[in-house]
Amino acid sequence: MVVTITESVSPVSSEVAVEIAGGTGKSEYVNGKDAYYFESEDSDNGVSNPSSSYPNLGRVTSGLSEGQYQRLTDKIYRKIESGDHFFSLEFFPPRTKSGAVNLLSRLERMRDGGPLFCDITWHPAGNPGGESETSSITIATASLNYSGLDTVLHMTCTEQSIGDISRNLEKAKEVGIRTILALRGDRSDETKPSEFSYAADLVKHIRQEHGAYFDIGVAGYATGHPEATSYEEDIRYLKKKVDAGADFIITQLFFNTDVFIRFVEDCRKIGIRVPIIPGVMPIQSYDSLRHIIKLSKLEVPQKIVDIITPLKDNDEAIRNYGIHQAVEMIRSLFQSGLAPGIHFYTLNREVAVISIAKQVGLWSPGPQRQFPWKVVPNHKRCQEEIRPIFWATRPNAYIHRTKHWDEFPNGRWGSAESPAFGDLKDYYLFYLKSRSPRDDLIKMWGSEISSEQDVWNVFYNYVSGNINQNGVKVTRIPWNDGELSPETAQIADKLASLNQRGVLTINSQPSVNGCSSTDPIHGWGQPGGYVYQKAYLEFFTSEENVRILKTILPKYPQLNYHIISKNGKFNYSNAHRHCPIAVTWGVFPGREIIQPTVVDPESYLVWKDEAFSLWTEQWAKLYSDDSKSREVIQDISNYYYLVNLVDNDFQKETCLYDAVENMLSVKNSPHPLETLSVKETL
Repeated sequence: MVVTITESVSPVSSEVAVEIAGGTGKSEYVNGKDAYYFESEDSDNGVSNPSSSYPNLGRVTSGLSEGQYQRLTDKIYRKIESGDHFFSLEFFPPRTKSGAVNLLSRLERMRDGGPLFCDITWHPAGNPGGESETSSITIATASLNYSGLDTVLHMTCTEQSIGDISRNLEKAKEVGIRTILALRGDRSDETKPSEFSYAADLVKHIRQEHGAYFDIGVAGYATGHPEATSYEEDIRYLKKKVDAGADFIITQLFFNTDVFIRFVEDCRKIGIRVPIIPGVMPIQSYDSLRHIIKLSKLEVPQKIVDIITPLKDNDEAIRNYGIHQAVEMIRSLFQSGLAPGIHFYTLNREVAVISIAKQVGLWSPGPQRQFPWKVVPNHKRCQEEIRPIFWATRPNAYIHRTKHWDEFPNGRWGSAESPAFGDLKDYYLFYLKSRSPRDDLIKMWGSEISSEQDVWNVFYNYVSGNINQNGVKVTRIPWNDGELSPETAQIADKLASLNQRGVLTINSQPSVNGCSSTDPIHGWGQPGGYVYQKAYLEFFTSEENVRILKTILPKYPQLNYHIISKNGKFNYSNAHRHCPIAVTWGVFPGREIIQPTVVDPESYLVWKDEAFSLWTEQWAKLYSDDSKSREVIQDISNYYYLVNLVDNDFQKETCLYDAVENMLSVKNSPHPLETLSVKETL
C-alpha cells in the first residue's frame, strides 16, 4: 500500500487528507560485503555473480554512447553495481495554480541534490489524466520537461475503464514519460466497479499494449497489505506483479529497519529478483502521523509513539525528532546492505528531506553538467546537443516552444531557414510564470514607475545586487526568473554600469579560451576537455543609442551584430542570414568538437517577439491599464531596439564593452550628432 498525503499549502491552514493506493512489487538481493549478490538456484553457496542472477546488469554495465537514452531501471542497476546509494522523491499534485508554481520551484531546488527520480501521485478526484495545471499528468510533464527530473507517473486502475487506462498511457507517451508506478488504487464503499481488480492486471495490460516501452514499478508492503489475508499471501501476490512484468518495487513506509530486512529476505526466498527500494516518510507533524496510522493500519513502534505524544503541540520538536529518526533508520538500512537507495514520501515539503539526505550523505550536486544549458531527461530530447543562446535564461520557454519537434539539433544547428518554433501565447501556464507572486514583483520593480530611469534602476539593481529604494533586493527580471549565474557575476560590474545608463542587458557571457571542462564556473561536458566561449552581449536600448551604435560598429570588424525593432521593420545585421555563429564549444578526448550554443539569425527573429512581449506580459500588466507605470513600460517595449553583439576574437580582451562605451560617450557629448562622421537615421 502506498500512502499519499494530500496537504494544503495554505499559509492559514495545514489541512491534511490521506489517500491510500494499493499495489505491490518485487526484488531480490543477498548482501555481500561491499556489493549486492543475488540468490541463484544453480549456485553452490547460495549466491552468484550479479550479472547471472540479475540479467539487466550485464546490459547496463556495457556503457552508453553519447545521446543514448538511459531507462530508469538501467540507472537503478548501475547504482546497485557501483554500490552508490541514491534517493528519490514523491510529490502529489497541488490544488491550485499558485501551488503548481510553488511545486515547480521546489522540484528545481530538489534537483540540485541529485535525486535519481521523482514520482507524481495519481489523484482520481482531480482528473489526473486531464489537461488542467493541477492534474497528475500535467505535473509529471512539468517535472520531467521543465524541472529536469527523471519522472515516474503513478497510475491506478480503480475507477478507470480499460479504455481510460489506455488513453492515459498514450498521453504519458506523448509527453515523454517512460516509467509508470502501477497501483490498484484506493477503494471505498462508494468506489465504482473497475475492469481491473488488482495492480497485477494493470501491469499485464501495460506490457500487452506497450511491450518494453515503459519501465514499471509496483508497490510493496513491508508489513503486508492491510486487506491481505496474511503477510505470506501478500508476498506471493507481489511476485505475481513481478512476474507480470514489473521492473522494481517501492515499499510502503515503515519505521523499523528489521521490518524491511525481513521483507526483502522473504521476497528473495520466493524468487523476486528486482530492486526493492525502501519508502521513508519523515515524521513532520503529530496529526499527519495519526491519520496515517488510522487509515493505513501501519504499526508504529511504541517507542516512537511515546516520544512524540508529549510533543504533539510542538510541531518544530516533532519535525526535529522526525529528521533524527529517519536519519538513524536510513543509516541502519544502508548498513544492512539490502537497501540500494531511499524513496522519500516528501508530503510536498523539502526542508526535512534535504536535511536528512545531507546527513546520510545522499545529497550531492549532480554530475558534471553535460551542456551549458539545462538538460531535459525526456527520451525524445536525448540526442539534443545545441540550442540558440537567446533562451539561455529562459530554458522553460524554449522547451515549451520546441516540444513538438520530431528531431532536435545534434552536432550542428544546421541551416534551417525557418525553425518551426511554436507560438508563445501561454504566459499563464504555471511553468512559464514568474516564481514570485505579484506583490513581491511590485516590491522589486516598483509600485510606481514614472520614467525610463526608474526602469533602468531596476536593471541596475538586479545586476549589481544593490537594494532598491523599497529596501528590497531585485532577484529577478522578466527575462531571467532567477539570480545572476556565477559566470555572469564575473562581468556584473561592467553590466551594471551599462544598465544604469540605459543599456538594458538581458543576456551575456564572458569570453573563455581553453578553460578546463571541470571548471566550477565555466566547465561542462566530460572531464579532460577544454571549453571555449565568445563574449556575447544582448540588450534593449533607445533609438538614439542605436543610431549612434550603427555608425560606430564598422570600427570593430571582429564583431557580429544584429539590431532589430519590435515590428521587425528595422533589421540590421552583418551576419549571414542562414549561417549560425558558434559562441560556445568544447574539445573533449575521443570526440568531435561540440558546439552547444549558437547565435542563429533566423531564431533571433523568433526570440525577439518573445523578448519584446515580456515587457507587457510580465511587467506592464502588473499595473492598471491607465497608469503611468504601464505607459512607461509599454513605450519602452514599442520604441526600444533589441541588440546582440558577438566578439569573434575570444583570445583577446573583448571589445564589446568598448563599443558600447563609445556609443554612450558619443551620446553624452555636447553635440552627439555632430560627433558622428556620418549622420545616421533609422
